[in-house]
Amino acid sequence: MVKSLVVGITGGPATGKSLVSAEFASLGAALIDADIIAREVLSPGRAEFEAAVSVFGPSIVAPDGTLARKVLGNIVFSDYRRLGELTAITRPAILAVIREKIAALKEAGECAIIVLDAPLLFEAGLAAKMDKVIVVFTDEDVQLKRLMKRDGITEPRARSLIASQMPLAEKKRRAHYLIDNNGSPAETLAEVRSLYKALLLERC
Repeated sequence: MVKSLVVGITGGPATGKSLVSAEFASLGAALIDADIIAREVLSPGRAEFEAAVSVFGPSIVAPDGTLARKVLGNIVFSDYRRLGELTAITRPAILAVIREKIAALKEAGECAIIVLDAPLLFEAGLAAKMDKVIVVFTDEDVQLKRLMKRDGITEPRARSLIASQMPLAEKKRRAHYLIDNNGSPAETLAEVRSLYKALLLERC
């Protein structure tokens, strides 16, 4: 059985967490994506979906009965109190699934590195459960431009999304490792490959 190192990857919106996590997975790490879990938690038929509809109203239900994510996003990211309401509904279930997945992967003992890609790693108290934490960062102006382009949103909306999370500078301060994603994807991926090798040595 392989001894697993559990590594949390976080950063700010549009700093490049997905790029880094995908490269870790391609190198052989087991990947747990907190965003995917969050989407599953708000699937029709789940208690969390019904609770969200009760709190935020029927407008968050799309014509096909699924969650109208953009509608819900417009509500919660324009009012942090409402974001807190959504977090209270979804976070317990998300954390439970993450714990189950980590435990199952450790029990299987097939992967040397288990990676958790979680935007709110620090905010949700998950960092303390990790063996190591990686923060992916960019300069503020780069992050802002990438976020606006990626999501097709205005600058005020992008700034609101960034402000909804812990400041990137504070995340960097708390990290074990940093990955600079200001440059090209090739440069970032080279950093990831180097760090992956270092983590394999940490595990020994």
